[in-house]
Amino acid sequence: MAAPILVTGGCGFIGSNYVRYLLETDPDAQVINYDGLTYAGNLQNLADLARDPRYRFVHGDITDRNRVREVIGAGVSALVHFAAESHVDRSIHDSGPFVRTNVLGTQVLLDAAREFGVPRFVNVSTDEVYGSLGPTGAFTEQTPLAPNSPYAASKAAADLLVRSYVHTFGLPAVITRCSNNYGPYQFPEKLIPLFISNLMRDEPVPVYGDGLQVRDWIHVRDHCAAVYKVWREAPAGSVYNVGGRCEKTNLELTHTLLDILGKPRSLVRYVADRPGHDRRYAIDCAKIERDLGWRPAVPFEQGLRDTVQWYRTHADWVANVRTGEYLKYYERQYGAR
Repeated sequence: MAAPILVTGGCGFIGSNYVRYLLETDPDAQVINYDGLTYAGNLQNLADLARDPRYRFVHGDITDRNRVREVIGAGVSALVHFAAESHVDRSIHDSGPFVRTNVLGTQVLLDAAREFGVPRFVNVSTDEVYGSLGPTGAFTEQTPLAPNSPYAASKAAADLLVRSYVHTFGLPAVITRCSNNYGPYQFPEKLIPLFISNLMRDEPVPVYGDGLQVRDWIHVRDHCAAVYKVWREAPAGSVYNVGGRCEKTNLELTHTLLDILGKPRSLVRYVADRPGHDRRYAIDCAKIERDLGWRPAVPFEQGLRDTVQWYRTHADWVANVRTGEYLKYYERQYGAR
Protein backbone atom coordinates (compact mmCIF):
# COMPACT_ATOMS: atom_id res chain seq x y z
CA MET A 1 0.00 0.00 0.00
CA ALA A 2 1.29 3.45 -0.92
CA ALA A 3 2.46 5.87 1.75
CA PRO A 4 -0.15 8.40 2.87
CA ILE A 5 -0.71 11.82 1.35
CA LEU A 6 0.08 14.68 3.72
CA VAL A 7 -2.43 17.53 3.50
CA THR A 8 -1.50 20.66 5.44
CA GLY A 9 -4.36 22.83 6.62
CA GLY A 10 -6.85 20.02 6.20
CA CYS A 11 -9.21 21.44 8.84
CA GLY A 12 -9.69 24.66 6.90
CA PHE A 13 -12.24 25.39 4.20
CA ILE A 14 -10.49 24.22 1.03
CA GLY A 15 -8.26 21.71 2.83
CA SER A 16 -11.19 19.87 4.44
CA ASN A 17 -13.01 19.72 1.12
CA TYR A 18 -9.84 18.33 -0.48
CA VAL A 19 -9.50 15.62 2.18
CA ARG A 20 -13.10 14.60 1.48
CA TYR A 21 -12.49 14.68 -2.27
CA LEU A 22 -9.45 12.40 -1.95
CA LEU A 23 -11.20 9.83 0.22
CA GLU A 24 -14.35 9.84 -1.91
CA THR A 25 -12.71 9.63 -5.34
CA ASP A 26 -9.47 7.69 -4.75
CA PRO A 27 -10.04 4.30 -3.08
CA ASP A 28 -6.29 3.85 -2.57
CA ALA A 29 -5.78 7.19 -0.84
CA GLN A 30 -4.69 7.43 2.77
CA VAL A 31 -4.57 10.93 4.23
CA ILE A 32 -2.70 12.57 7.06
CA ASN A 33 -4.27 15.91 7.90
CA TYR A 34 -1.68 18.20 9.52
CA ASP A 35 -3.31 21.33 10.95
CA GLY A 36 -2.45 23.90 13.62
CA LEU A 37 -6.12 24.56 14.44
CA THR A 38 -5.86 28.34 14.33
CA TYR A 39 -9.12 30.32 14.30
CA ALA A 40 -10.20 29.09 10.84
CA GLY A 41 -9.17 25.46 11.40
CA ASN A 42 -12.15 23.49 12.66
CA LEU A 43 -12.04 19.82 13.67
CA GLN A 44 -15.80 19.68 13.15
CA ASN A 45 -15.23 20.06 9.40
CA LEU A 46 -14.07 16.44 9.30
CA ALA A 47 -15.58 15.01 12.50
CA ASP A 48 -17.43 12.30 10.58
CA LEU A 49 -14.11 10.91 9.31
CA ALA A 50 -12.69 10.30 12.79
CA ARG A 51 -13.27 6.52 12.53
CA ASP A 52 -12.18 6.18 8.90
CA PRO A 53 -9.04 3.96 8.88
CA ARG A 54 -7.71 5.84 5.84
CA TYR A 55 -7.72 9.19 7.66
CA ARG A 56 -5.48 10.47 10.46
CA PHE A 57 -5.35 13.90 12.06
CA VAL A 58 -2.09 15.31 13.39
CA HIS A 59 -2.11 18.56 15.35
CA GLY A 60 0.92 20.65 14.45
CA ASP A 61 2.23 24.02 13.30
CA ILE A 62 3.92 24.08 9.89
CA THR A 63 6.63 26.36 11.32
CA ASP A 64 7.55 23.68 13.89
CA ARG A 65 10.55 22.14 12.15
CA ASN A 66 10.88 19.12 14.45
CA ARG A 67 7.19 18.25 14.29
CA VAL A 68 7.14 18.58 10.51
CA ARG A 69 10.25 16.39 10.16
CA GLU A 70 8.70 13.79 12.44
CA VAL A 71 5.59 13.47 10.28
CA ILE A 72 7.25 13.66 6.86
CA GLY A 73 10.15 11.47 7.95
CA ALA A 74 7.73 8.63 8.66
CA GLY A 75 7.02 8.52 4.92
CA VAL A 76 4.52 10.34 2.69
CA SER A 77 3.79 9.87 -1.00
CA ALA A 78 2.90 13.53 -1.59
CA LEU A 79 2.54 16.81 0.26
CA VAL A 80 -0.39 19.03 -0.71
CA HIS A 81 0.07 22.38 1.00
CA PHE A 82 -3.11 24.32 1.81
CA ALA A 83 -2.14 25.66 5.26
CA ALA A 84 -2.10 29.44 5.22
CA GLU A 85 -3.30 32.61 6.80
CA SER A 86 -5.65 33.64 4.02
CA HIS A 87 -7.77 36.69 4.78
CA VAL A 88 -6.69 40.00 3.21
CA ASP A 89 -8.42 42.14 5.84
CA ARG A 90 -6.60 40.39 8.67
CA SER A 91 -3.27 40.84 6.87
CA ILE A 92 -3.92 44.58 6.75
CA HIS A 93 -4.45 44.64 10.51
CA ASP A 94 -1.30 42.57 11.20
CA SER A 95 0.95 41.05 8.56
CA GLY A 96 3.14 39.18 11.08
CA PRO A 97 1.16 35.90 11.19
CA PHE A 98 1.02 35.88 7.38
CA VAL A 99 4.78 36.14 6.97
CA ARG A 100 5.35 33.54 9.69
CA THR A 101 2.87 30.93 8.41
CA ASN A 102 2.84 31.52 4.67
CA VAL A 103 6.55 32.19 4.14
CA LEU A 104 8.45 30.55 6.99
CA GLY A 105 5.99 27.65 7.20
CA THR A 106 6.36 26.94 3.49
CA GLN A 107 10.15 27.02 3.82
CA VAL A 108 10.04 24.51 6.68
CA LEU A 109 7.87 22.17 4.61
CA LEU A 110 10.13 22.51 1.57
CA ASP A 111 13.22 21.70 3.62
CA ALA A 112 11.60 18.58 5.06
CA ALA A 113 10.28 17.50 1.66
CA ARG A 114 13.77 17.86 0.24
CA GLU A 115 15.43 16.07 3.17
CA PHE A 116 13.14 13.04 3.03
CA GLY A 117 12.68 12.87 -0.73
CA VAL A 118 8.93 13.51 -0.92
CA PRO A 119 7.95 12.48 -4.47
CA ARG A 120 5.55 15.38 -5.02
CA PHE A 121 4.97 18.81 -3.44
CA VAL A 122 1.87 20.79 -4.45
CA ASN A 123 1.79 24.41 -3.34
CA VAL A 124 -1.78 25.74 -3.39
CA SER A 125 -1.58 29.46 -4.07
CA THR A 126 -3.90 32.27 -5.18
CA ASP A 127 -4.62 34.56 -8.11
CA GLU A 128 -3.99 37.48 -5.76
CA VAL A 129 -0.24 37.13 -6.32
CA TYR A 130 -0.80 38.73 -9.74
CA GLY A 131 -2.22 42.00 -8.36
CA SER A 132 -5.12 43.80 -10.02
CA LEU A 133 -6.48 43.91 -13.57
CA GLY A 134 -8.09 46.65 -15.60
CA PRO A 135 -11.56 46.21 -17.12
CA THR A 136 -10.33 43.66 -19.69
CA GLY A 137 -7.88 40.78 -19.89
CA ALA A 138 -7.11 37.88 -17.56
CA PHE A 139 -4.20 36.54 -15.55
CA THR A 140 -2.12 33.88 -17.28
CA GLU A 141 0.71 31.83 -15.82
CA GLN A 142 3.10 34.31 -17.47
CA THR A 143 1.57 37.38 -15.76
CA PRO A 144 4.26 39.03 -13.58
CA LEU A 145 3.72 38.74 -9.83
CA ALA A 146 2.58 42.08 -8.38
CA PRO A 147 0.93 41.40 -5.00
CA ASN A 148 -0.92 44.36 -3.49
CA SER A 149 -1.76 43.18 0.04
CA PRO A 150 0.41 41.68 2.79
CA TYR A 151 -1.51 38.41 2.33
CA ALA A 152 -0.85 38.33 -1.41
CA ALA A 153 2.80 39.26 -0.86
CA SER A 154 3.25 36.37 1.58
CA LYS A 155 1.74 33.91 -0.91
CA ALA A 156 3.91 35.27 -3.73
CA ALA A 157 6.97 34.82 -1.50
CA ALA A 158 5.92 31.21 -0.87
CA ASP A 159 5.53 30.62 -4.61
CA LEU A 160 9.00 32.01 -5.27
CA LEU A 161 10.48 29.79 -2.57
CA VAL A 162 8.87 26.77 -4.22
CA ARG A 163 10.24 27.84 -7.59
CA SER A 164 13.71 28.24 -6.14
CA TYR A 165 13.67 24.73 -4.60
CA VAL A 166 12.65 23.27 -7.96
CA HIS A 167 15.46 25.13 -9.75
CA THR A 168 18.20 24.76 -7.13
CA PHE A 169 17.48 21.36 -5.61
CA GLY A 170 15.35 19.62 -8.22
CA LEU A 171 12.40 19.34 -5.82
CA PRO A 172 9.43 17.82 -7.69
CA ALA A 173 7.05 20.66 -6.85
CA VAL A 174 4.17 22.29 -8.70
CA ILE A 175 2.07 25.41 -8.02
CA THR A 176 -1.65 26.07 -8.47
CA ARG A 177 -3.13 29.58 -8.40
CA CYS A 178 -6.89 29.65 -7.96
CA SER A 179 -9.59 32.29 -8.03
CA ASN A 180 -12.19 32.88 -5.29
CA ASN A 181 -13.64 29.68 -3.84
CA TYR A 182 -17.10 29.15 -2.38
CA GLY A 183 -18.91 26.13 -0.95
CA PRO A 184 -19.47 24.26 2.35
CA TYR A 185 -17.32 24.65 5.47
CA GLN A 186 -16.03 28.14 4.60
CA PHE A 187 -15.25 30.29 7.64
CA PRO A 188 -17.75 33.19 7.66
CA GLU A 189 -15.27 36.03 7.32
CA LYS A 190 -15.20 35.65 3.53
CA LEU A 191 -17.91 37.33 1.46
CA ILE A 192 -20.29 34.48 0.58
CA PRO A 193 -20.52 32.69 3.97
CA LEU A 194 -20.43 36.02 5.83
CA PHE A 195 -23.35 37.36 3.82
CA ILE A 196 -25.32 34.09 4.01
CA SER A 197 -24.93 33.84 7.78
CA ASN A 198 -25.86 37.51 8.26
CA LEU A 199 -28.88 37.33 5.98
CA MET A 200 -30.19 34.21 7.70
CA ARG A 201 -30.39 36.41 10.81
CA ASP A 202 -31.83 39.41 8.94
CA GLU A 203 -28.62 41.32 9.68
CA PRO A 204 -27.09 43.87 7.25
CA VAL A 205 -24.32 42.79 4.87
CA PRO A 206 -21.24 45.07 4.60
CA VAL A 207 -20.32 45.90 0.97
CA TYR A 208 -16.95 47.56 0.46
CA GLY A 209 -16.90 50.86 -1.46
CA ASP A 210 -19.21 50.88 -4.48
CA GLY A 211 -19.35 47.07 -4.62
CA LEU A 212 -18.17 46.99 -8.22
CA GLN A 213 -14.99 45.03 -7.56
CA VAL A 214 -14.90 41.98 -9.84
CA ARG A 215 -13.92 38.47 -8.81
CA ASP A 216 -13.86 35.12 -10.60
CA TRP A 217 -15.72 32.45 -8.62
CA ILE A 218 -15.21 28.68 -8.52
CA HIS A 219 -16.88 25.98 -6.46
CA VAL A 220 -14.45 24.41 -4.01
CA ARG A 221 -15.17 20.94 -5.39
CA ASP A 222 -13.95 22.04 -8.83
CA HIS A 223 -10.82 23.49 -7.24
CA CYS A 224 -10.17 20.20 -5.44
CA ALA A 225 -10.47 18.30 -8.72
CA ALA A 226 -7.94 20.67 -10.31
CA VAL A 227 -5.45 20.26 -7.47
CA TYR A 228 -5.79 16.48 -7.76
CA LYS A 229 -5.15 16.63 -11.52
CA VAL A 230 -2.07 18.82 -11.06
CA TRP A 231 -0.72 16.53 -8.34
CA ARG A 232 -1.15 13.43 -10.49
CA GLU A 233 -0.22 14.71 -13.94
CA ALA A 234 1.58 18.07 -14.03
CA PRO A 235 5.31 18.19 -14.76
CA ALA A 236 7.59 19.30 -11.93
CA GLY A 237 8.18 23.04 -11.85
CA SER A 238 4.93 23.88 -13.61
CA VAL A 239 2.35 26.49 -12.61
CA TYR A 240 -1.36 26.14 -13.34
CA ASN A 241 -4.05 28.78 -12.99
CA VAL A 242 -7.45 27.49 -11.85
CA GLY A 243 -10.62 29.51 -12.38
CA GLY A 244 -14.34 29.17 -12.78
CA ARG A 245 -14.77 31.43 -15.83
CA CYS A 246 -17.39 33.20 -13.73
CA GLU A 247 -16.79 36.92 -13.20
CA LYS A 248 -19.19 38.75 -10.86
CA THR A 249 -19.11 42.14 -9.18
CA ASN A 250 -19.44 41.98 -5.43
CA LEU A 251 -22.71 43.90 -5.69
CA GLU A 252 -24.13 41.50 -8.30
CA LEU A 253 -23.22 38.58 -6.07
CA THR A 254 -24.79 40.31 -3.06
CA HIS A 255 -28.06 40.87 -4.91
CA THR A 256 -28.10 37.22 -6.03
CA LEU A 257 -27.73 36.08 -2.41
CA LEU A 258 -30.51 38.45 -1.34
CA ASP A 259 -32.77 36.95 -4.00
CA ILE A 260 -31.97 33.33 -3.09
CA LEU A 261 -32.65 34.03 0.59
CA GLY A 262 -35.69 36.22 -0.11
CA LYS A 263 -34.27 39.27 1.67
CA PRO A 264 -34.74 42.98 0.86
CA ARG A 265 -32.13 45.26 -0.75
CA SER A 266 -32.35 47.41 2.39
CA LEU A 267 -30.03 44.95 4.14
CA VAL A 268 -27.10 46.11 1.98
CA ARG A 269 -24.82 48.40 4.02
CA TYR A 270 -22.02 50.17 2.18
CA VAL A 271 -18.82 50.49 4.25
CA ALA A 272 -15.50 52.26 3.65
CA ASP A 273 -13.44 50.45 1.06
CA ARG A 274 -10.55 48.17 2.03
CA PRO A 275 -7.13 49.90 1.76
CA GLY A 276 -5.47 48.98 -1.53
CA HIS A 277 -8.50 46.96 -2.64
CA ASP A 278 -7.77 45.21 -5.97
CA ARG A 279 -10.42 46.20 -8.51
CA ARG A 280 -10.63 43.12 -10.68
CA TYR A 281 -9.34 39.55 -10.86
CA ALA A 282 -9.92 37.21 -13.78
CA ILE A 283 -8.23 33.88 -14.46
CA ASP A 284 -7.28 32.42 -17.82
CA CYS A 285 -7.33 28.68 -17.11
CA ALA A 286 -6.77 27.56 -20.70
CA LYS A 287 -3.47 25.87 -19.80
CA ILE A 288 -4.93 23.38 -17.31
CA GLU A 289 -7.88 22.76 -19.63
CA ARG A 290 -5.54 22.06 -22.54
CA ASP A 291 -2.77 20.14 -20.74
CA LEU A 292 -4.69 18.16 -18.14
CA GLY A 293 -8.26 18.07 -19.43
CA TRP A 294 -9.71 19.75 -16.34
CA ARG A 295 -12.74 22.04 -16.57
CA PRO A 296 -15.05 23.52 -13.94
CA ALA A 297 -18.15 21.37 -13.67
CA VAL A 298 -20.38 23.10 -11.10
CA PRO A 299 -22.60 25.85 -12.60
CA PHE A 300 -22.36 28.96 -10.43
CA GLU A 301 -26.09 29.46 -9.92
CA GLN A 302 -26.58 25.86 -8.79
CA GLY A 303 -23.43 25.86 -6.70
CA LEU A 304 -24.45 29.04 -4.93
CA ARG A 305 -27.94 27.70 -4.16
CA ASP A 306 -26.39 24.47 -2.84
CA THR A 307 -24.04 26.52 -0.66
CA VAL A 308 -26.89 28.56 0.78
CA GLN A 309 -28.75 25.33 1.52
CA TRP A 310 -25.69 23.86 3.24
CA TYR A 311 -25.48 26.83 5.61
CA ARG A 312 -29.21 26.65 6.24
CA THR A 313 -28.98 22.98 7.23
CA HIS A 314 -25.78 23.43 9.27
CA ALA A 315 -26.98 26.17 11.61
CA ASP A 316 -25.17 24.59 14.55
CA TRP A 317 -21.86 24.67 12.67
CA VAL A 318 -22.37 28.37 11.89
CA ALA A 319 -23.42 29.19 15.46
CA ASN A 320 -20.34 27.48 16.87
CA VAL A 321 -18.10 29.57 14.61
CA ARG A 322 -19.82 32.92 15.14
CA THR A 323 -18.68 33.37 18.72
CA GLY A 324 -15.89 34.98 20.76
CA GLU A 325 -12.94 35.97 18.59
CA TYR A 326 -15.06 36.02 15.43
CA LEU A 327 -17.48 38.60 16.88
CA LYS A 328 -14.60 40.75 18.12
CA TYR A 329 -13.03 40.66 14.66
CA TYR A 330 -16.34 41.51 12.97
CA GLU A 331 -16.87 44.53 15.22
CA ARG A 332 -13.32 45.74 14.62
CA GLN A 333 -13.59 45.29 10.85
CA TYR A 334 -17.10 46.59 10.19
CA GLY A 335 -18.56 48.09 13.36
CA ALA A 336 -17.03 51.53 13.11
CA ARG A 337 -17.49 51.98 9.38
